[in-house]
Amino acid sequence: MVRRLDMDKLQGIEQLFASGMSKRQIARTLGINRKSVDRHLAVKSSKGATNQEAPTGAATIPSDDSKGAKAPTGADASLSGEFAPKKKDPLVAQSRSECSRYREQIISKIEQGLTAQRIFQDLVAEHGFTSKYHSVRRYVATLTNCKELPVRRIEVEPGQEIQIDYGQGARCMDHNGKFRKTYLFRLVLSHSRKGYTEAVTRLTTESLIRSLENAFRALGGVPKIIVFDNAASAVKQADWYDPELNPKIIAFCKHYGCAFLPTRPRTPEHKGKVERGVDYVQENAIKGMTFESLSLQNQHLLHWEKNIADTRIHGTTKKHVGKQFAEVEKQTLGALRSEPFPFYDEGTRKVSRDGHIEVKGSFYSAPPEYLGCEVWVRWNDKIVRMLNFRQEQVAIHPRMEKGKFSTLAAHIAPSKISGIERGAQYLLQKVKLIGPNATRWADGAISERGVEAMRTIQGLLSLTGKYESSAIEHASDTAWRSGSFRYRTIKKLLEHGGAKQQTMEFMDEHPVIRPILEYGQFFKRALAGG
Repeated sequence: MVRRLDMDKLQGIEQLFASGMSKRQIARTLGINRKSVDRHLAVKSSKGATNQEAPTGAATIPSDDSKGAKAPTGADASLSGEFAPKKKDPLVAQSRSECSRYREQIISKIEQGLTAQRIFQDLVAEHGFTSKYHSVRRYVATLTNCKELPVRRIEVEPGQEIQIDYGQGARCMDHNGKFRKTYLFRLVLSHSRKGYTEAVTRLTTESLIRSLENAFRALGGVPKIIVFDNAASAVKQADWYDPELNPKIIAFCKHYGCAFLPTRPRTPEHKGKVERGVDYVQENAIKGMTFESLSLQNQHLLHWEKNIADTRIHGTTKKHVGKQFAEVEKQTLGALRSEPFPFYDEGTRKVSRDGHIEVKGSFYSAPPEYLGCEVWVRWNDKIVRMLNFRQEQVAIHPRMEKGKFSTLAAHIAPSKISGIERGAQYLLQKVKLIGPNATRWADGAISERGVEAMRTIQGLLSLTGKYESSAIEHASDTAWRSGSFRYRTIKKLLEHGGAKQQTMEFMDEHPVIRPILEYGQFFKRALAGG
């Protein structure tokens, strides 16, 4: 059984079709099956009916109050007058919805990126809209389906931007005589469309940087912005608002004074100037070709770039590519650096308990506050750089031989530096705080015993934790007068109150005078032998 449509639906089909709307859009707008639209228009066409005629047998329902009607909400709104479409307009929703009154406001809100729910809420709040949310949702869907915004082409100032991309290169023979695939690095200056092409065998960060550097030198300058997609060689974490770049790419851009801007993920049109450029190289320069080596392919590409690509009139700019670059854009590029970007290895390292990291079997100190933390390390055959994760340098060391340590004095906590490490002058400065007698004794100890006296002086300083300075002064004066420069001498004088004595007559031991017991034994042996 074929279901008959209401009169308002039939009239709506005829008017919308006459305005240029497709059958699919008519069905979606009126909320009916597309086959019903096809059937009615076929009958209409076969009978030569006009917009005022209805198919034979169609139920006539003059009132919109019928519950059997399936028209969109607000079906009482007329299609005549200022809301009736006079010609095909992709922005006008050809329906009898009450939303048509607010077409301009709805279109404005769609362009702001608002949802149908938000538009419905605003219409209720701002205009007293009385129809249902579903009416707004259908109307918004109709507008967005009909509206086709033109692609916006953005041109930039000379020297402002380059776009880069990769594509499949021609096969090359390797050192074993086997043909291997290659990749094309393609760079296009966004203003003049001047290009640079290089064949590479790997898609690594190092390869990308070297290709960019070669391109800068071939162009004779550096652009302000590099536009690339979110390839792993350049971007660690893709994010349109805050992408995380590879640290080497960040360092490279600082070296040359440019910026690296990844495109929005899965949006190749953001670098549309180079997208077609890769196809152009593949189709025009290397199609059907193979090369005996990578260098021969790059020589061919260099010759092709100069004699073919640079001599063409570009289809968009309508200008000679080579002349536009030489006369307008080349002088606007930034200056090249005299030295190339320094290459290095890099990675994370954890600072161990002894305050060092390990790189290729050698050990390098880190600041004390990084103990137990991870740091970012870059190294080559000459230096080792240590950075935090904001890419700020926190230490730099000369490269050491395997098994060697490089420890910077600034990385040792003061409490971990012994007096011997600090040197004699440091110890003597501390002894001066005790008094002149202790200083005189310490000087004598160094003169008498040399390096061995360093620990003796440390022993003297340790006595300040138990005895007053005045007592140590007296003991030091007594020991100095007696020519004894040993720690145990000062200690015993302090223990036995010897600090008040001026001579050593009553001491049990003396470094010069032997104990009485030894003299007694000497006399016994002498008498026995005599």
